Amino acid sequence: MNDETDYLAEGRQVFVEESSELLQQAEYILLKLEDEPDNDELINDLFRTIHTIKGSAGLFGFDDVVAFTHVAESVMDQLRDKEIFLNDDLMGLLLDSRDQISQLVAHALDNAEVPIGDSLRETGEELLKNLHQYLDIKTPNSSIVITAESELKVLTESEIALELTEPESEKVTNDYWHISIRFNRNVLANGMDPLSFFRYLETVGDIINMTTLTTDLPSLNDINPEESYLGFEISLASTASKEAIAEVFEFVLADCQLQILSPRSKLSDYTQLIYALPEENIAIGETLVASGALTEDELLKALEYQNVDIDKQTIVTEENITLDKITNALMDDVIIDKNIVDASNVDTALDKQKQVKEVEQQSVRVNAEKLGDLINLVGELVISSAHTELKAKQTEQAELLETVENLTRLVEEIRDATLSLRMVQIGDTFNRFKRVVRDLSKDMGKKIDLQIVGGDTELDKTVVEKISDPLMHLIRNSLDHGIEKPNIRTANGKSETATVKLEAYHDSGSIVIEITDDGAGLNPEILTAKAIENGIISANQQLTLPEIHRLIFAPGFSTAKEITNISGRGVGMDVVNKNIDALRGQISVNSELGEGTSFTIRLPLTLAIIDGFQVQVGQSSYVIPLDLVEECIALDEQQAKKGEYINLRGEVMPYIHLSEIFNDEDSLNSTLDKPGRRYNIVVVEYAGQKAGLVVDELLGEHQTVIKPLGKVFQNLKGISGATILGSGEVAMIIDVPSLIRRVV
Repeated sequence: MNDETDYLAEGRQVFVEESSELLQQAEYILLKLEDEPDNDELINDLFRTIHTIKGSAGLFGFDDVVAFTHVAESVMDQLRDKEIFLNDDLMGLLLDSRDQISQLVAHALDNAEVPIGDSLRETGEELLKNLHQYLDIKTPNSSIVITAESELKVLTESEIALELTEPESEKVTNDYWHISIRFNRNVLANGMDPLSFFRYLETVGDIINMTTLTTDLPSLNDINPEESYLGFEISLASTASKEAIAEVFEFVLADCQLQILSPRSKLSDYTQLIYALPEENIAIGETLVASGALTEDELLKALEYQNVDIDKQTIVTEENITLDKITNALMDDVIIDKNIVDASNVDTALDKQKQVKEVEQQSVRVNAEKLGDLINLVGELVISSAHTELKAKQTEQAELLETVENLTRLVEEIRDATLSLRMVQIGDTFNRFKRVVRDLSKDMGKKIDLQIVGGDTELDKTVVEKISDPLMHLIRNSLDHGIEKPNIRTANGKSETATVKLEAYHDSGSIVIEITDDGAGLNPEILTAKAIENGIISANQQLTLPEIHRLIFAPGFSTAKEITNISGRGVGMDVVNKNIDALRGQISVNSELGEGTSFTIRLPLTLAIIDGFQVQVGQSSYVIPLDLVEECIALDEQQAKKGEYINLRGEVMPYIHLSEIFNDEDSLNSTLDKPGRRYNIVVVEYAGQKAGLVVDELLGEHQTVIKPLGKVFQNLKGISGATILGSGEVAMIIDVPSLIRRVV
């Protein structure tokens, strides 16, 4: 595979990733518009999002994506212009169109050279048919709305310089569009490839002639391969509008000087073009003749106008023209003079646009695999740092100890900074369920309001990716089993609109996710009868209410009377439980018949590196997650003989000996051989419940790199993982939640 092919493949991958994010954003905007249909800012954001996808698709020649998004974009443009208005039918159509674009983007990545399949094509044709129906609808007296987010139309010098006096109205004989473009030298450094824009240009017409200008090309020794030195004069045969041609270069406007002249333009337009371009007038004139834009006679006539009094500042002739300069020229010379908006509003819009650009420049896209490699390296650095610290303590050299202490502090800061790179807000995951709730509620004839709380709560990206499916199961289960039909709700004195709440928050070093509904709740009698029928429990077995509720997590358990595309197969909740266990998490359920159900999920914030508290039991070392450690206390032999509970400042707290849990004979023997021994108890808390862990020695804090257990050890009770100490010894990480459940 050659370099160009590699480059295109990498570019396509970036396009798909960015398009996926934009499509997710488009779905979020559409669902928000359902509640705020008159929000012009949201409509503008929606248009820009789809327009960006269309532009990027055009750069790579994904014609199917461009063609479909163009029609969808046109409908959204009419929404912006108040020519049509949102209703349920249009909202559904736009959401379906968003899904179609997603399918087309996926096809473009996997099968770019293969025509789309019949199913995808037929779906697209039906959607296009429905979209075109809206393009035929017009509302009279639609007002013009201009904001900082509105599309910027590229202006030629003749359009910007409104007050120029045209010396003659004679038109040229050229039947083609003429495009003059000069890329700034840093265009490549800014991530823009001029060649890709010319490829995109061919999607709107045929390039008849392209003349390359090498005036600024330095000597061979002075050429920087990462800079652009060339200019281009292009003749284009196209039936497209000027705006459509200008859109080809929309993403490079800030890094180029662009002029577009229509077929059979006036000679005065070419006169202004010659003045606007950075090359010498005669040289550029000869280039225009060579490219076929002008005949020699037309060039001579155009040059005769060179003495006309033209203010070059009005024409905007700076070599490095910028988007801000074009925007200011547009606003000052057109919008204000035409009394479309007030001057103060123009300044506000420009400020907003500047802020948007500044925010965009603060983000850097990083490959997730590279980030994972970085975190693994930091993990090895943490282990090496612990080893160095141990060796330094053995030397007892003050200067070396001080140096190692500084090194350890820096490693901790690097660890925290690196882990923060992988922390993402769970709100993006929560927002995906809005579409699920909307579609399923309509399919089932239910009215449901999804409330999201704590969307800004952060956790490890790996955890987010793995929790999405369990959350989907829980949401669908709530909609299908928990929420009643509107007529049943009103008969029971409830609002016909049910509420499902997704909430996330931090607690004791964990993230807690709660899924709550105000539906029918779990019926203990039905659950028990179904469990007996399926052989999960015996007929005479007595269960507590929490135990009855947990029956729903049993394999194959389902109370659905019929199998649907939503539920009924008895695998969903079992999968939820297993997936959360795999994340070292815990799920609990609380329900009240007739009032609703609440699922609570507790997950670790990260699966990579944590702060730990190292203890020793016999000859073995263990690590307890520091976030779960409340305090350490001492317990003498007399107190220990009173039972398995102690009085902790008026609070009765159970405790367990880790030596008994892990059958550590060394620790047990040492206890028997030493009368009057004092026990060290580490008080831990999880989910509001406390317990004491009895250990032999307290060794202090330890940066813990979590290593997963292999298949042979993954079912060890009371152990959630392993880590490597500075001495090279392997220490087990205590599974605090499981131990607390054992004694509480």
